[in-house]
Amino acid sequence: MSRRGIWILAAVSCVAAPLLLAAAQAGSKEIGEVFVTNFPETQKIDGTVTVGAPIPQAALASIKDVLVSPVSPQDSSHLVFAGTIVTDGFGAVVLSLTGVTRGYLTKSGPVGAILVPEEEGILKLLEDRGLVQFPIEVAATGVSNSTPYFSSAQVRSLLAFPKYRVFLYNGTDRSVTVTLYAYLMG
Repeated sequence: MSRRGIWILAAVSCVAAPLLLAAAQAGSKEIGEVFVTNFPETQKIDGTVTVGAPIPQAALASIKDVLVSPVSPQDSSHLVFAGTIVTDGFGAVVLSLTGVTRGYLTKSGPVGAILVPEEEGILKLLEDRGLVQFPIEVAATGVSNSTPYFSSAQVRSLLAFPKYRVFLYNGTDRSVTVTLYAYLMG
């Protein structure tokens, strides 16, 4: 083997060895020891540090089978309150909306959900002035008689508040039943 070949083999070995070692350690199911380093007094850790269960990386929250009468998304005083979604600890959400029409539609339109942060000042402004601040919205557009079933495209949004109130609207001329899925991600 030539000198050049030996150097190439040595270089490849030097790069491959740490990668193989890291892969072997990643696949290990043994309990590993963790060391906690204390920082300045403002971040001092006292006592034992334990994690009782795996930290959730994702969760599904859903609000199912809510009857929504016709109401415009701009008519904030008549939006249908459907519940609250707790988002604390998660950084993003993927919203999906599905539903079924109740009766023959003569007017097609959007059916959707608006998530409003559950914060005192934001909710007071919504109640007093009808203004929606920091909304996250998902909608099934063009709900019509072509089929009684409808669904939205999935919408991914960043979360900035620990809780959101869910309000529903219906731009058609008949009642619909709506289910909202919120897939929360870390």
